[in-house]
Amino acid sequence: MSEEIEQLADLFEAADRVVVFTGAGISTESGIPDFRSPNGIWAKTTPIYYDEYVRSADARIEAWRRKFEIDRDMIGAEPNRGHRAVAKLARIGKVSAVITQNIDGLHQQSGVPADRVIELHGNGTYATCLDCAKRYELEPIKAAFEADKTLPHCDECGGIVKTATISFGQAMPDRPMERARDETLACDLFLAIGSSLVVYPAAGFPTMAKQNGAKLAIINRDPTELDRIADLVLNLEIGPALGEAVKVN
Repeated sequence: MSEEIEQLADLFEAADRVVVFTGAGISTESGIPDFRSPNGIWAKTTPIYYDEYVRSADARIEAWRRKFEIDRDMIGAEPNRGHRAVAKLARIGKVSAVITQNIDGLHQQSGVPADRVIELHGNGTYATCLDCAKRYELEPIKAAFEADKTLPHCDECGGIVKTATISFGQAMPDRPMERARDETLACDLFLAIGSSLVVYPAAGFPTMAKQNGAKLAIINRDPTELDRIADLVLNLEIGPALGEAVKVN
C-alpha cells in the first residue's frame, strides 16, 4: 500500500461521519461516458434546455432520440471497485450519505441504501411526469418511441413525461440540495471522488465542509481547483485507490 493510500485509510479509520461526493469519474471506470470532459457528450452535442423541451415537440423527439442512443453505451454497466468500496464504507457505518452528480443509479446497485444516496442531478434510469411526478419505466417509452416516435404523456394528468434528470436550465431540486447541505455540515470527513469540482452549486459542498472543520480528501484523475485546500489529494485511478484503501476487490 502506497503512503498516500495509507493516509486515506487512516482518514477513514479516524472519521465518525463520512460524506462521499461523486462525479462522473467514478462511473467512467464502469464504461459510462463522461458528459462534461473535453471528449464528453456535451463537447460534441449542444444540450437541449429545459424550456425548449417543454415548449417544443421537436425538441422532445430529439431529447428522447439522444437518450436512447446514450443508453446503448450504458446497457450492462455494473458498479466497479470504487462503487463497491463506497458501499462497504456505508455498510460498516462510516458513510452517512453519498451525494452524487451522477444519474446512473450505480451507487444503489452497488449496495448503498437508497435513502443514503442524494441525487443532485436526478436519475436517468426512469422517467417522471413534469406535472404530477408519476414515475414511468423506460422500456415501454422506448418501444413506443422507436416504433413511430410517439412521445410519452402522463396517463394520470396528461402532463409531459421526461427522464428524471435535471436538464440544463432546470431548477435544482430543493430537497436534495437541503439534504446535501445538512449532511455536509454534519460530517467530519468529506471525500470528493471523480469530480472536476467546477459545476456549481454542487461543487460548493467540499468548501462548505472544510470551512466547517471537516477533513477534505479528493480522489480524481486530474488536479482540481480545490486541491489547494484539501488535506489529502490522490491523482490516481479511483477504483484501485479506493479499493486498496478499503480492502475491496
